[in-house]
Amino acid sequence: MIEFINTPRARAIGLPFSQAVRVGDIIYLSGALGNKPGTLELVSGGMEAQARQTMENIGQVLRENGLGFDDVFKCTIMLADMVKWPDFNKVYVRYFKPDRLPARSAFGANGLALGAEVEVECCAYMPRAGN
Repeated sequence: MIEFINTPRARAIGLPFSQAVRVGDIIYLSGALGNKPGTLELVSGGMEAQARQTMENIGQVLRENGLGFDDVFKCTIMLADMVKWPDFNKVYVRYFKPDRLPARSAFGANGLALGAEVEVECCAYMPRAGN
């Protein structure tokens, strides 16, 4: 079974993808940016501010599905400038317990949507009731 997940606020923006898709016990979150919720406007303040808002946006999707960062097992990080990798990491590690860091890939991108400095996509374990 495949379930496409979008909140009304996400649908209102009219982007051509789902916030998340559940396949079995796995939820695949679309790449998140540091945009103000419900808008296409990035937060100001550079990499650390965008990283914080990106992680908050991911957290919101997780919470809306009864999950948290402890359920995330894989992240893919795209950075507009790899020099800012340490700045991103300072924020990122605050969202995970030291012994529950997801598997991760990070790479530089030639450009990100909305001119963002960072985009993060995640996979999380979402067992069906009774599992």
